[in-house]
This record gives sequence, C-alpha cells and structure tokens, in this order.
Amino acid sequence: MIMGVPAAELAWLVAGILAAGIVTGILAGLFGIGGGAVIVPVLYEFFRVLGVPEDIRMQLCIGTSLAIIVPTSVRSYRAHRAKGAVIGGVVRQWAIPAIAGVAVGAVAAAFAPAAVFKIAFVVIAAFIAAKLLFGRDSWRLAPDLPGGAAMASYGFIVGLCSSLMGVAGGSISTAILTLYGKPIHNAVATSSGVGVPITIAGAVGYALAGLPHQSVLPPFSIGFVSLIGFVIMAPVSSLVASWGARLTHRLPKRRLEIAFGLFLLLIAARFVASLVA
Repeated sequence: MIMGVPAAELAWLVAGILAAGIVTGILAGLFGIGGGAVIVPVLYEFFRVLGVPEDIRMQLCIGTSLAIIVPTSVRSYRAHRAKGAVIGGVVRQWAIPAIAGVAVGAVAAAFAPAAVFKIAFVVIAAFIAAKLLFGRDSWRLAPDLPGGAAMASYGFIVGLCSSLMGVAGGSISTAILTLYGKPIHNAVATSSGVGVPITIAGAVGYALAGLPHQSVLPPFSIGFVSLIGFVIMAPVSSLVASWGARLTHRLPKRRLEIAFGLFLLLIAARFVASLVA
C-alpha cells in the first residue's frame, strides 16, 4: 500500500501517466499543443484513486497539467523557432493578454466549483474536436490578422480557455491563426510560442490558488500543482516534444487529426458523465 492505494493499481496508473507523457510530447510538437487534453483526464483518474476530494480534483489536474506542459512548450517552441516558422509579432501581441486570461482562470480556481472546470473542458474540447474533424484549410475569417483590440481579445481568450482547461492553448490559437490565412506550419509553430507564457503563468497561478486547500491536497503538492505528477510526466513529454516538431514538417496529419478529435469527444463525454452522475 502506498498512500492508502494498492501498489499494483498505483503502478498501472504511473504507467498510464508515463504513456500519456510520451503522447503529450509528440502532440506538443506535432500540433503546437501542450497535450493537456491528454494529461488532464489521466491525472483525473490518478487523483480519483488517490482519494483527492471531488470538489478540488479538477483544479489539481489543471494546475498540474499546466506545470507539466511548461518544459514541453519551451522545447517545442525552440524546435519550431530553429526552423524559422514562428510568427514573432503574434507571440509578442498575445503574450500579455494571454497572461491576463490565465490570471482570471487562476482566480476562478480559488473560488469556483469543480463543475465549472469540467464544463469548460467539455465545451473547449468539443470546439477543438469539431475543428479537427470538420475544419477545412479553405475556411477564412479574413485574409490577414486584425490589429489592436481584436488581437488583444484573441490573446485573452486563448489564455482564459487554456487556464480553465489545463492546456497550452495551441489548438485554439492554431485555429484562430489558420482562420486568418496563416499557413498551418507557421500557425503550429507560433502557437507553441504563445504556450510558453501561458503555461508558466498558469502553473504559478494555480499553485497560489490552491494554497488555502493545502490541508486536503495529496502529499508533495504546492497548491493545485502535484509535484508527483510533474516529476513523473514532465521529463518524458519534454524529451519527445522535439520529435513531434520534426514530424510536423514531414507527415500528413489528417488521420492523426481525426484520431485526436475523436479522443477529445470521448474525454468530453467522460466529464459529462461525471457531471450528471
């Protein structure tokens, strides 16, 4: 028994986290995402078995996910930047508004019920899945990105959604950039850059937001960030992120997009079931 959990069951969960770490890293480089959509549901089951209270479990998953994604996002961004694919102006325009959005999400983590974060995960995952499954390269809102307040608003939305779902915002920002005519490879690369400030601010924000709940959190947690989850998954996902970044310039991604879209719908259904149970 480890922390009250049978060793065999805990071993399977750790294996699942390691596998999710590999998938996370590949997804980070391949799609410009941090892989939080994979991490959060795995951690949710992990913390359920550990007996983390339902009313803070989702927040712990999101905060830990954001912390795990930090090194993955950095490695993915560096790999894409080395290929000259990052649109630097977008990263600079979105960074501050995105951090503001993350801050709003972190404040919500301190006070809002867990159902808010499950609903946010379901809605955002369904949006990303719809774009992956049914989106077309020909879809356009305009031939080029807007300026001023519109760009700041997009940055804020990306940051807020990321903070509520536990992701780096890559899928959302990639969708926005492609809808404004940016090539997919540039959109993916730029999204990885936007994910760096989002994940750093998100991890810090959730750590602070969870401090009042420290007494009911698992051992080795700093607020809503589990160091156990971070230590197990972060090195693996970070290591393989550069592999995914190289693959994105070589492989047709349509089958992977379909598979990932269906996976998101499955996870969304899982959280819907937990809401009505």
